[in-house]
Formats: sequence, C-alpha cells, structure tokens
Amino acid sequence: MKHKLPSLENLIERTFTYSEDWEHWLRNISSNSPVPVFTRKQDELLVSVGFSPWEPTISVALGTPLHEVVPHLRDHAYILVEDSGPVGFLSRAHMLETVFSAYEYLEAYFETMIQTMDSSISIIDEQANVVVWTDGAEQIFSIKAHEVMGKPITDFFPMEMLQTLKSLKTGESVYRHQHQPREDLFVLINTNPIRLHDRIIGAVAAETDITSQVRLNQELLNATKKVHHLQQEMSKLSPSPDPFHAIKGTSLAIKRIKGMIQKLHSTQATVLILGESGVGKELFAKAIHDVREGSDAPFVAINCGAITPTLFESELFGYEKGAFSGADQKGKKGLIESARGGTLFLDEVGEMPLEMQVKLLRVLQERKYYPVGGTKQIDADFRVVAATNKDLESLVREGKFREDLYYRLNVVTLKIPPLRERIEDTIELTHAFLYEFSLRYNRPVHMISQNVMQSLLQHEWPGNVRELRNTIERLVVFATDGVIKEEDLPYPLQAKPKSTLPHLRDDLASLQHELEEHEKRVILHAIELEKGNKLAAAKRLGISRATLYNKLNKLNIPVT
Repeated sequence: MKHKLPSLENLIERTFTYSEDWEHWLRNISSNSPVPVFTRKQDELLVSVGFSPWEPTISVALGTPLHEVVPHLRDHAYILVEDSGPVGFLSRAHMLETVFSAYEYLEAYFETMIQTMDSSISIIDEQANVVVWTDGAEQIFSIKAHEVMGKPITDFFPMEMLQTLKSLKTGESVYRHQHQPREDLFVLINTNPIRLHDRIIGAVAAETDITSQVRLNQELLNATKKVHHLQQEMSKLSPSPDPFHAIKGTSLAIKRIKGMIQKLHSTQATVLILGESGVGKELFAKAIHDVREGSDAPFVAINCGAITPTLFESELFGYEKGAFSGADQKGKKGLIESARGGTLFLDEVGEMPLEMQVKLLRVLQERKYYPVGGTKQIDADFRVVAATNKDLESLVREGKFREDLYYRLNVVTLKIPPLRERIEDTIELTHAFLYEFSLRYNRPVHMISQNVMQSLLQHEWPGNVRELRNTIERLVVFATDGVIKEEDLPYPLQAKPKSTLPHLRDDLASLQHELEEHEKRVILHAIELEKGNKLAAAKRLGISRATLYNKLNKLNIPVT
C-alpha cells in the first residue's frame, strides 16, 4: 500500500561498505567511494560518502519501529541498520522521498474519497477551525466550502449545539446520535476525536439529514395521539367487547387464567385473587366484572388498607343524615350501595380491620345491611371480588383474619403469577407501555437496543408489572432523541446480568441421571404450584395427565 510507510526492513538500502578496523580502511579502501562507507574508530561509528569528511553516526536494530528511527535523521544523514551484523542503511534523502511519495498517494486517496461521498463530512482542527467541508455538508447546512474553510466553526453554529466541538474538548465519541445543530435541522451524527501520539488534534463528524423523517414522525405521532384520544372517547360510549383488552401477555399462565375467568360467565361466585404486589390484580378483577356483568353495571373498588378503621364502616355501608357529628346532613350512600347490580372489589382484603370483617361476613351471608345510624335494612345486590398479596391462611392461623370470612371469600381462587415466572410477557408489556408513554409525553420512540431488551428480560422484577411500567416511563422520559439507551435504565437493571446457568455440582453423575433428576425437580415444583392437582400440573407442564403419571412412575415419585 503506497499511501503507508513501509517497515524499516523494507526501507533500508543494502549497497554500502563496512569495516570494523579503521586502520584497515585507511590502507585498503579508497576515500572517494560512491556508496556510504561505515567504519569504527575505537568505540565510535563513522560514515563517509565520496570525498565528504568522516562524520559520527549511529546504528539501530532491524526490528526498531520506524517512528523511533526517524527522529535520529535530524542529526544523521546516514544510519547503519544491524541484525547480528550490518544489513543495510537508512538515508535522510531516501526517507524524505519515501515520506513525500506516501503523502501524495494518501492525499490523492483522501481527496477522491471526500469528493465521492454523498454524506456530510466535516473536520475541525485543534483550534476548532474547519479543515474539511464536503459537498454533502454544503447541501445539508447551505454553507459553501469557501465560506467556512479555515474559519472557526463557532462562527456558523451555536457552541452548545456542536457535537464536534464536544468531541474535540472531551474526547467523546457518538454513533448514530440524533442531533440538532440548528433549530430547523435534525441530523443523525457520528463523531470521533482525531488523536496523534495520544493528543487530540481535531474532530470529525459524519452527518445524515433526517429533518424530514423527524417531522413526518412527529406528524404521525400527533395523528396517532388524536386517534388514540378518539378511541378512548369511543370506548366510553361503546366499551370494548374483549374483557381482557387491558391484560397484556400470551404466556401459558395468562392464557390459563383467562380461561378460568371465562368460565365465571353467568355465575355469581365470590372470587379471591392472590398475587404479589404489582402483578395487576385489579385488571383481572375488572376482567371478571366485564365477563359476567352488563355494560352498565358498576365496578366499585375499595382499598381496604387505605381507609382508617373509624371510617371503614361509614365508607362501606354509608350513613343516614345526622348519624354522627360532622356527617353530611343529606347522608351518604355507601360503596355497597354504589356497587348495586355490579361488582364490589375489595383490594388488599387482608388489611381489613377484624371488627369490619364480622360486619362484611354478615352482609355476604344475609345479603342485607344497615347504614350507619339507620334503622331500615337495605337489600345488598352485588358480586364480590377480593384480592390480596398476603397469605390469608397464615393470617387465619395467627388470628388476624376470620376463618369463616376466608372460606366465604375463597370460593374461586385465581393466583396471578409474578412477572419473573412469565418473563416472556415482558416484550408485549414493554411495547404496550412504550406506546402509552410516547403518546403521553409526546416523545416518539423509534429504536430500543437489544442490550436494553436483554436487561429487561433478565431482571427479576420484584415489583412485577408496576415496576416494569415505571421503568418504561423513565426510559421514555429520557429518550429525547427517540432512542432508548442502556445508560437510562434504573441502576438495578444496569448491573451485570445474572447468569442463566444453574450452579452445577463438582460430583456430576451421568448425563442421563442428571437429566432425570432435573426432570424430577421440575415435575415436583409444578405439582407444588398446583397444590397437588395432577391435571393442573400436567397442563402447566404442557403434557397429558397419562404422560405425567408415566413419568411419576418412571422417576419413582410417590403418587399421593
């Protein structure tokens, strides 16, 4: 490659004369030799060409890097090159000729490349003066090369909008970053600092005009926002026929729960929803309501942990006028009455005060109640859906939850799995939340990196769907350039992802035995999750009940 300097071995000249003995040289060799003559006088290396006087010089090893040899040519016109003895020499004239030839080739390549490129390329030197300005830059920025060349780039663009200047000052590199060098211009920019001997001597920027795409994307977002608003207004007038439209996910666990909810159609059974905080229990309660109630039926939610015990009774049953000091003179309708003909959703039912548990149990049994301060019984007409993240059986044993109320609520139980047990739903949930928040904050998102998705899929999500939703909201807030970046993830998600490989013992048995042991653990775990129900466990595992029993027998798992 003629635009690059060769190695020292390929650069040296090999026609020369050398003698270790100075006296021998004087006796036997003519002093007017046309080639360099090298000899040693005591410990000093000398060189002469033709009739020139003897001059001191140095020798270098054949493997010496060229950049270490060249500085010596300032003081020595000829340098001897050795490799277990003299093998050639490097001359200042030949080096200069080689460097100039390489420069001419490099300049020809560079100029032709710059003239051939359509995209905008600009380069500034260490004083921020423009040294390269391509035709593409002229077209994007409407500034001619003769107007900008050799002048400070800050004369043409605001300093705070110059990504190239930032690369020059900080050494920062960016790749495919959406950038706005002017108020009326958007570009996709790559920048790099130019370094020489570990010192920044300039910066280069390559830019592609995306102003039209950004404007079209903004118009599309505005149109989508209007459509979304119209859809919301229409949904108020005509509710969605799909009771599960708000529940995202296609995992086997979610499909199974949807199937169970569908079977509640035309029943009035009380439903108890169990699940960790943040799994979306109220969404499933609303789906149950939509499946079995009419479109005009009310859905009334009450958070049992958010109302003080002193106000709980009046909130639930309502009160007559003048029932107590400070009461509304007109009285107040209770939540049970508000839920007439529909669903009363008791969220966090495990937090309900014990004295209220007794009164609620009576209403559920007798379907009648008295408002606070009232003397006339009112018929209760509502269906109950309760939810909790507590272990109610443990609370019953501890005397913190009434056993009779527990069995009254626990007619149909739905256990909502945490997000870590249905991690495949993360992708659909992520895209749903991205769509929601990009509309809310008017922030179009057109790219999410694979690293971000990988981090989302590998996180444990202790806060479940609520934590994921908050995370996506944060990412959209920081995605000012339409790109979801890994550095915008919350700190716990930026940590090194956990290994997906299980810990393996050092005393491994045969592969067949290890596979059988793993299969045994999976089957026992599925049976435990389904509380001993073999048919449900088989469905969870995606096999038939007969296959499950065959495996139980083969793996010596006792059938209870």
